[in-house]
Amino acid sequence: MLVLTRREGESLLIGDNVKLTILAVKGGQVRVGIEAPQEVPIHREELLLKPQTETVKNELVEFSIVGR
Repeated sequence: MLVLTRREGESLLIGDNVKLTILAVKGGQVRVGIEAPQEVPIHREELLLKPQTETVKNELVEFSIVGR
C-alpha cells in the first residue's frame, strides 16, 4: 500500500485517466473528488463487502456521480 499525505486542493493521478482531489478535511472526514472516464467503475468498498442483499444491489445501481 502506498501512503501519501495530501492537503485540501491537492490531487493525485492514477494512471493516465483517474484524478483524485482532496476537496475538504473536517474533523474525521475527508471529501474526495474523483474524475474518471465513465467506463471506470467506482464503488464504496463497504457496500461491496456487505452480504449481497437486494438493498445493497439497488444502492450500487443508484450510486450517481456528480458531473457525469
